[in-house]
Amino acid sequence: MGELPEKVSSFGESYFITENTQANTSGLNDVSKIPCDVTVTHLEFKNGIRAHIFVSWIHPYKEQKLVVIGTKKMAVFDDTERENKLVLYPHKVEWINSLPVAKKADVEAIDIPKDEPLRNACLHFVECVNLRKKPLTDGTESINVLKVLELASESLKNNGVKLKMGSNYFAHETAVIDQPCEIGEGTKIWHFTHIMSGAKIGKNCVIGQNCFIGARAVIGDGVKIQNNVSVYDLVTLEDYVFVGPSAVFTNDINPRAKYPKGGKWIPTLVREGATIGANATILCGITIGRWAMIGAGAVVTKDVPDYAIVTGVPAKVTGWICECGEKINFKKGNAVCKKCGRKYQKKGNKVMQIKN
Repeated sequence: MGELPEKVSSFGESYFITENTQANTSGLNDVSKIPCDVTVTHLEFKNGIRAHIFVSWIHPYKEQKLVVIGTKKMAVFDDTERENKLVLYPHKVEWINSLPVAKKADVEAIDIPKDEPLRNACLHFVECVNLRKKPLTDGTESINVLKVLELASESLKNNGVKLKMGSNYFAHETAVIDQPCEIGEGTKIWHFTHIMSGAKIGKNCVIGQNCFIGARAVIGDGVKIQNNVSVYDLVTLEDYVFVGPSAVFTNDINPRAKYPKGGKWIPTLVREGATIGANATILCGITIGRWAMIGAGAVVTKDVPDYAIVTGVPAKVTGWICECGEKINFKKGNAVCKKCGRKYQKKGNKVMQIKN
């Protein structure tokens, strides 16, 4: 095609190796890694051309066929045929009384050399080495093939979701991503989410459905944002922050539609590892401490200490929590997590993890 596809989607299924038989066959114990026996991959190119690739290793016959539908003729290359590997079909479709009528014509066989393809490839490689020529399929072409295969594999794992080429992150086809913006490797952006130009999103994040990320928002690595969350300008989420569905961030303490502040808003900082429950509201100008946990529906009106659990309206400290998510209880200023063994020390309203 002379270009990479813009979008790739792939569907497949495993029938020979199933979840029930995997342990007794190839030793696979991860269902997501069971290879598909049959796949269909759909490619969309910028020039309007569409293509699909169908493969099945369990079909009862061998087939290596390329079919090209053109504006004047149709070409079929069948590498399993001994004779007439390449034929043209000058068939046409004519509209008669508003109905499509097929007009078939004589098939035209095209003579092509009967050389062994693998031998030709080897000779071409030797020629390129000796004469310093660029191969027909060079390293760049190989990388492009891998890019398409990688997207197809990712689409398979996501039930055929259509993926966009040219990125090392996953974005659902309904997502709107205004460029330029920064999106880290391995991040997944789901249905109907809007990323504004200038936004910064780290690696391996998950942005759920119907989310909004503002132009001056900053999101660290490993952040998970559930459905229906808007991260407005000047909101910073450090690494591994979890934001529950429909949580609300703000950046204007007293907004007036008639008196806009022209971008002079108030920043909000959510420190590493903090968790914000569903439907919680975070007022601007505050800091939520490291590994803190905000209860569902809480309204946070002031800074939250590290490792604190806050609940209610307005939110108040009601307990303390370990980095691993287990609740901890202090005795004489010391606590040990029963789940992971991490140790903590508390002085007043300040909690610190004690490193061994």
